Amino acid sequence: MAVLVGLIVMLGMLVIVPLGLGLFGDPALDRIRRLWPLFAVPGALSLWLPRGGAATAAALCYALGALLLAAHAPRRLARTRSVRPAEAALLTALVTPSVAALALVAERSGQELFGFGLGILALTVPHFHFAGFAAALVAGLVCKADDSPAGRFAALSVPLGTLLVLVGYFVGDWAELAGAVVLTAGMWTVALLTWRSVHVPGHDRATRVLLASSAAVLVATMVLALSWALGEATGLPHPSLTWMAATHGVGNALGFALCALLARLRLQKLTTSPEGRTA
Repeated sequence: MAVLVGLIVMLGMLVIVPLGLGLFGDPALDRIRRLWPLFAVPGALSLWLPRGGAATAAALCYALGALLLAAHAPRRLARTRSVRPAEAALLTALVTPSVAALALVAERSGQELFGFGLGILALTVPHFHFAGFAAALVAGLVCKADDSPAGRFAALSVPLGTLLVLVGYFVGDWAELAGAVVLTAGMWTVALLTWRSVHVPGHDRATRVLLASSAAVLVATMVLALSWALGEATGLPHPSLTWMAATHGVGNALGFALCALLARLRLQKLTTSPEGRTA
């Protein structure tokens, strides 16, 4: 499982975050995006080094980049002066990689953090790249494209669900289950709105396939997340962590996050091209 989780985290660091930064439409993030490999490459390297000083130093490089993103959030908030649902989701996306980075530094140094063992810390890293950064970003973008009650619900429930899951780490399994319920409801709404956009006129075949894939996979992966959280809280049979990494983790990384961001990137290029503006 450690190898699989490492590969998923590498995808998040090296691909998902820089792709996502390009979708914010915020020129102030361009410099961080250009510099991101300086942080992400050492972070990815830290995953494969033995725990200790070298791995910790490499993880700290990644943490520096994540903190730069998090520091951009209050500046963005001061600039917008209001937190609409879509903006709340986008601000959440900026902050969540720092949670992943904190867990990464602790795990790579071999130190438990807030009473959490190294195994939980290792799983926290991919969780806050995909259920944190990617999910919040996509929810925000979906809400921007569809500022309906459903779009606003999705944009608000993803940050709230992510926060409740984080609180559940400290409070207990029932709080984590509440977070999983809220997060699942939000992501299923994202999937529904994404599915509705598949056949919007002007979308090419590749974009439609990416949108449809991300919506379909998201429904399945959130069923798994909900079943795991329910099992942890109630003692009912539920998938193991290894099974969750191989199904929920891989599905969220490749089927949802990567497909959704590539689709949004194609849509962004369409709307900013002369042909798209004419259409």
